[in-house]
Amino acid sequence: MQAQSSISAVIKNQSSDPLFTPKEASEYLGVSNDTLSVWRCVGRYNIPFIKVGRLVKYRKSALDAFLDSRTHGGEVA
Repeated sequence: MQAQSSISAVIKNQSSDPLFTPKEASEYLGVSNDTLSVWRCVGRYNIPFIKVGRLVKYRKSALDAFLDSRTHGGEVA
């Protein structure tokens, strides 16, 4: 039963914090897919990502945190 509740928690978290492909993440950030790939490979920005085998995914909350950290001037909503 422990595995079942763990899977349920992951599914619930997924709906509230979706995973983006690199293409979706780059569109969300307004940069090219190649730029995002370079940032990830050389560590230009510390945007957390999930890697399973060859697959790379970004949590929406990580992308939002990155954008918040790059916001200058004024209050962040």
